[in-house]
Amino acid sequence: MATDERLDLPMVGERQSLREQVAQALRAALITGEMRPGVVYSAPVLAAQFGVSATPVREAMLDLAKEGLVEAVRNKGFRVTELSDRDLDELTEIRQLIEVPMVARLAGEERAEEFERLRPVAEEIVSAAERGDLLAYVDADLRFHVELLSLAGNVHLVQVVRDLRNRARLYGLSQLAERGTLGDSAREHLTLLDALKRGEAETVGQIMREHIGHVRGIWAEH
Repeated sequence: MATDERLDLPMVGERQSLREQVAQALRAALITGEMRPGVVYSAPVLAAQFGVSATPVREAMLDLAKEGLVEAVRNKGFRVTELSDRDLDELTEIRQLIEVPMVARLAGEERAEEFERLRPVAEEIVSAAERGDLLAYVDADLRFHVELLSLAGNVHLVQVVRDLRNRARLYGLSQLAERGTLGDSAREHLTLLDALKRGEAETVGQIMREHIGHVRGIWAEH
């Protein structure tokens, strides 16, 4: 069984609770694939890397366990939950069932100013992709999709999608960044905004369907 290895984790401060900061940092490491399935991570070792006590790390890991991202290993620590191809297919299907019709529906509404306010976030995604900053990419990408879906006015739907995205961790991001093709996926956000502003619901649905499908392709290539 693989054991702890050194992770590139940030030091944490006092703006948020230590538990929240650690959970956010670990979630980012999970999403980018830096924390890998099959590896057991102990709270004391992670705490030493963060520069904090083991308690907030254990609490944060328990929060991630409730989200299904990690699982407890008795007397050892926490293991990143492994996802099968079937798991990834099913998560992709659920996202398409939810996000495609909801975003396409927004295209039929006069909300050009609200769509335009998302453009800086879409440009952040492209910029992060071009410089290979995976954590910034994941952060901006999540903000874009959450804020876009929030326009539908269904807070429960937004939370469901957020959870799905967290569970489905983009394992293949680093490979795409290395090949320089992450930017192609990033620019789809700008194309989507343009179609939304034009009110082209069918085009919006197609872009969303392909965009989510491309994400599944990233996993398949990993």
